[in-house]
Amino acid sequence: MQGQVKPVSAVFIMNKNKKILLYGYGNPGRQDDGLGNQFVEKFRQIAAQKNLQNIHFDSNYQLNIEDAEVLTNYDYVIFADATIDGDIEKFLLTKVDGKREVSFTSHSASPSYLYMLANDLFGNAPETYLMHIRGYEFEFLEGLTQEAQANLEASVKFLEEILHAPELLAKNAVIYEASTLS
Repeated sequence: MQGQVKPVSAVFIMNKNKKILLYGYGNPGRQDDGLGNQFVEKFRQIAAQKNLQNIHFDSNYQLNIEDAEVLTNYDYVIFADATIDGDIEKFLLTKVDGKREVSFTSHSASPSYLYMLANDLFGNAPETYLMHIRGYEFEFLEGLTQEAQANLEASVKFLEEILHAPELLAKNAVIYEASTLS
């Protein structure tokens, strides 16, 4: 997974004039598949506590093609979803560019597909990222596993630190996998 890490700048979050959308998706009724939704809920609380009015939130079971138009209302979008990728220890934040992992079925769309639609149909695709949070169990049960909960907390802490200290990523900025952070 390390080969997919791309340079970025996190200074965008500190600019209160920029509108940011945090969009979590997954099925909370399937254990760790609810990680994306929980990520958004945690940040909703942080934003309320810190009065971060430029950050907006959405959460759903899946992404839909209608979401492409929603993206155009924001300067930056960070999607959050569970992953079963064993190469990701805890979490990984990647840039979405519409050039890879473009998929669509009649029931869901990928972040890359939405990015591509926003760009092609509306001429306005915001800078977009995907927070992959490692999950382990996806049975028809509610609640996260202990391991997934720990990964969620680590990913939230990581993004919250960027909110307060964007220089963590600004100099030769790369998006770090959790295993490289203390």
